Amino acid sequence: QVQLQESGPGLVKPSQTLSLTCTVSGGSITMNNYYWAWIRQPPGKGLEWMGSIDDFGLTFYSPPFKSRTSISRDTSKNQFTLQLSSVTPEDTAVYYCASEPFYFSGSRYYRYLELWGQGTLVTVSS
Repeated sequence: QVQLQESGPGLVKPSQTLSLTCTVSGGSITMNNYYWAWIRQPPGKGLEWMGSIDDFGLTFYSPPFKSRTSISRDTSKNQFTLQLSSVTPEDTAVYYCASEPFYFSGSRYYRYLELWGQGTLVTVSS
């Protein structure tokens, strides 16, 4: 079965760029009808969908993160990465990667978060 695992530094200094990698096993990140997403949860707050990359390598970002976020992939390693620039302490959060399948049923489009990594805490502090 598909499994996802986040990796990266747990501590980042303010103004630097946060960089995380998600390694996918048991399935290819190029398989049809899948997005691969990054989500985060700041302490005491709800989940925030940051963006995703699709099976063609096209990227989509949530407006609050668009100016600071870049998602890319390495198909040879079956990994996708998140870069969040100019971080502040407010970017402290548990960061998750997840699979996001989609399908059509009649005229309706369905898309949902399916499988998640265990999450990794990133603290922004000097």
